[in-house]
Amino acid sequence: MSASLIQKYNVPGPRYTSYPTVPFWDSTSFDSQKWKTCLKSSFTENQKELSLYIHLPFCESLCTFCGCHKRITKRHQVETPYIESLLKEWQLYVNLFADTPIVKEIHLGGGTPTFFSPENLKELIDGIFKIAKQGNDVEFSFEGHPNNTKREHLQLLYDLGFRRVSYGVQDYNPRVQKAINRIQPFENVQRVTEQSREIGYSSVSHDLIFGLPFQKKEHILDNIVKTAKLLPDRIAFYSYAHVPWIKGNGQRGFDEKDIPNGDEKRELYEFGKKLLSDAGYQEIGMDHFALKTDPMYIAMKQGELHRNFMGYTMQNTNLLIGLGVSSISDSWSAFAQNEKDINTYKELVDQGEIPVIKGHVLSTYDLTLRRHILNLMCQFQTSWKDDAMKFDELDMVIDSLQELKNDGLLTFSDHGIQVSDLGKAFIRNICMAFDVYLRKSKPETQLFSLTV
Repeated sequence: MSASLIQKYNVPGPRYTSYPTVPFWDSTSFDSQKWKTCLKSSFTENQKELSLYIHLPFCESLCTFCGCHKRITKRHQVETPYIESLLKEWQLYVNLFADTPIVKEIHLGGGTPTFFSPENLKELIDGIFKIAKQGNDVEFSFEGHPNNTKREHLQLLYDLGFRRVSYGVQDYNPRVQKAINRIQPFENVQRVTEQSREIGYSSVSHDLIFGLPFQKKEHILDNIVKTAKLLPDRIAFYSYAHVPWIKGNGQRGFDEKDIPNGDEKRELYEFGKKLLSDAGYQEIGMDHFALKTDPMYIAMKQGELHRNFMGYTMQNTNLLIGLGVSSISDSWSAFAQNEKDINTYKELVDQGEIPVIKGHVLSTYDLTLRRHILNLMCQFQTSWKDDAMKFDELDMVIDSLQELKNDGLLTFSDHGIQVSDLGKAFIRNICMAFDVYLRKSKPETQLFSLTV
């Protein structure tokens, strides 16, 4: 990949877990009543299935690469009252529905879900299903920290129906680990990976990050050699998103000069991608790789891959409900985000209020552009052959795509585009051509991490 392309396209850009992206939500006209209306229209007699994302925000130590909403504490007394609030919030949602919801997907994210004891996690999941039904062909998953995930966690969650676990590895090099305050030896990752398989988990995933402070090619090589030894079913090979301007973010534990960027960072990605390919992994959407035996690879090949605030998924329910602080919900026609402060969140729930603080109701125009961006993110292609996929500024978008085409990042068909192998590394830039909000805005401060 040429250095000139990296220099040209290494600009701030969204990761498109939603469209419109959060900074461009029209929260001024949004309120809880509008959100409830959108929820009810999404949950109908013929569409009772939904997905649940549950945010468990507590961590015992601060990882300085992390941009998630979290609270650092070693006081495990916080577990029980937080779970009580989660179940109260869930009850508020169920009260809105005319019938019992059917849960098709659960993802426990964080923070550190395995901060919580197995007993408290059981209380949480049992509480969810006291007032809901479990669907067929469910996908229940959670994020585990290799240092504190115990066999008891794995067995308990397996018994509750969880079959997928994702472990945050990031990097194995001691100097890099020290810089990001994430000290975990390979032996811990090996232990939890092997225990997961022994218990019967059908999909084990490892998260690796490139572009971390002090990271070099030899570190990427060592990371992937060690990873290939354990052969997880899926791998997320993420770009480190340096966003120190976000309030509460811990990304100030190292100097800017310590972070690889531009050509150097992209070289780490290309090197790692080749190593993953050599180890038998197939590229899935953006930043994700899977073995050909993994259901996510099969879903992509069959055109059934979906992307939402939980990342890539095989479940495409119209309704995603986010429980807990900072969680984001999606009714397809609207987004809503919860209060980020834990105490305020609890107060709102105790008052019987669904704790959303901002959101966005999507227009027909928004929904059309959202579908194009989802197509690109999940299938590396999109089409405007059908009238429903056309929009007012299509000619302007096509004009802006011409330069990307000239640089070899995509090809045109009569009524659409196909992303090239070279263009997959710049998928965020390609999606940005469809982002009308981003094109029209001129933010005074940086809102997004760099695309490279």
